[in-house]
Amino acid sequence: MRNSTRIRLIEPTDAAPIAAHRVRDFEAFRPWEPDQPADFFTPEGQAERIERLLAGYRAGTVWPGVVLADDQVIGQVSVGGILPQPHLRRGSVGYWIASVAQNQGHAGHAVGLVLRVMTDELGLHRAEASTNLENLPSQRVLRRNGFSPYGVAHSSIFLDGNWRDALLWERVLGD
Repeated sequence: MRNSTRIRLIEPTDAAPIAAHRVRDFEAFRPWEPDQPADFFTPEGQAERIERLLAGYRAGTVWPGVVLADDQVIGQVSVGGILPQPHLRRGSVGYWIASVAQNQGHAGHAVGLVLRVMTDELGLHRAEASTNLENLPSQRVLRRNGFSPYGVAHSSIFLDGNWRDALLWERVLGD
């Protein structure tokens, strides 16, 4: 399955499949992600979100991608918080894979592909990420892609009714 994984820039037509995954996987993702308004889970809400992401892409602050397997959208991978200044040149990697496609290598392959985008297309020097301390599968994805943990951000994100710590990850690109 892994070889069928591709990524590409998100498109407005991705709104419906993303919304369908998010509705089905609501409970599975709840421990790892902040609460979202109800319209986040609708094709219309996703279409608005995609338009904002593409505006950020045009402004150079984000690279919003989708993860594909056999040409079907199965998740997202993005680079946010892009700092392209010559003395910084870094971005933060985020990703999710729909439950129906998990444990097949797609997340690891998608992160590897987005690291190439960061180096080759965006000219970035450093990749960063963060995970919930308990999110061991996501941590394995990052380790397999050459990330190293470098610290804990205490009480940094409000998830599922509580402030949670995050494990911070880094990778110097080109290494």
